Amino acid sequence: MQGDRGKDPPHLVLAHPGRLETRTGGFIYDARIARGLIGRGWRVDPLPLGHGFPLAPDATLDEATRRLRTLPAGCRVLIDGLAWGALGARAATVARHVRPIALVHHPLALETGLTPDQAARLHRSERRALAAAPRIVTTSHATSALLIEDYAVPAERITVAPPGTDEKPAAPGSRDGVLRLLAVGAVIPRKDFATLIEALARTEARRWHLTIAGALDRDPGTTAALRDTIARHRLAGRITLAGECDAAALDRLYRGADLFLSTALFEGFGMAAADAVAHGLPVLAADAGAIGEAVPESAARFFPPGDAAALAALLDSLSRDTLADLRAGARAARRTQRRWSDTVAVLAEALARA
Repeated sequence: MQGDRGKDPPHLVLAHPGRLETRTGGFIYDARIARGLIGRGWRVDPLPLGHGFPLAPDATLDEATRRLRTLPAGCRVLIDGLAWGALGARAATVARHVRPIALVHHPLALETGLTPDQAARLHRSERRALAAAPRIVTTSHATSALLIEDYAVPAERITVAPPGTDEKPAAPGSRDGVLRLLAVGAVIPRKDFATLIEALARTEARRWHLTIAGALDRDPGTTAALRDTIARHRLAGRITLAGECDAAALDRLYRGADLFLSTALFEGFGMAAADAVAHGLPVLAADAGAIGEAVPESAARFFPPGDAAALAALLDSLSRDTLADLRAGARAARRTQRRWSDTVAVLAEALARA
């Protein structure tokens, strides 16, 4: 990607795992940052580091290290934490050649579904990699606190640059008497959609329809188990697994929804929930990670992570007046939300210091 403002624009290499076009929060953040910096006159060159992170094999880690070391000496590199944390001791070698800035969406060891050995290995690896990064960017204050407390990262090396939102028209909601529920995220263990299905199965007889928008191929076993849970509760006619949606399709789902649901067991921020508020939607969310930074209390009700009974009780308690109050809170909050231009400005300043 190239910027065309000025003869000598500031330059950044954006090193990322996988495909930058992937429709998950971390990759969307990376792509929006790149686009925003280009709009501010930067030259941004993407550098793919391979697939399989953070549990990539040694051959992939060695190749990623080689690619980073073939960059011009001293160049500025923003490296997605999904890859940087996995490099472990290799990160020090990279840091002696380029100026790395680690972008941490959330600590790797906190991903749900890891074995204890995998979690411990990722914690050690990320701790070593972060020690080698002179500058670190996190997407929430909660993640920043975790890095300070659990990874021995000095606070002065961290910049917090939370995701932004786009200005959206308020969702009109449904008009057919059916409560339209929306959840967004890849079907992986951390998103815990099984708890959502169990909660809906416990709710009293009420007309509702749930759409889950997110990739179904990231963890085939989790997707198969989710389908089994839906079938066991005989809810197939009331739940749509929409798969991965592009931005336009996702906007249509937000506009047609009445209530947004997040059951994630940990969130490094909660971009989908913040987008729900941008559309003026009330939110029910598991109180986990940084979700409270993405969704104000005026627009949301929170429940303990993994607690289907508590979520079911919340759903049953939602009267028409309660929903109206939460919707009013969301519509008020959307007017003061952080925009992507704010995020890019914070990051640009951090990169300039690097």
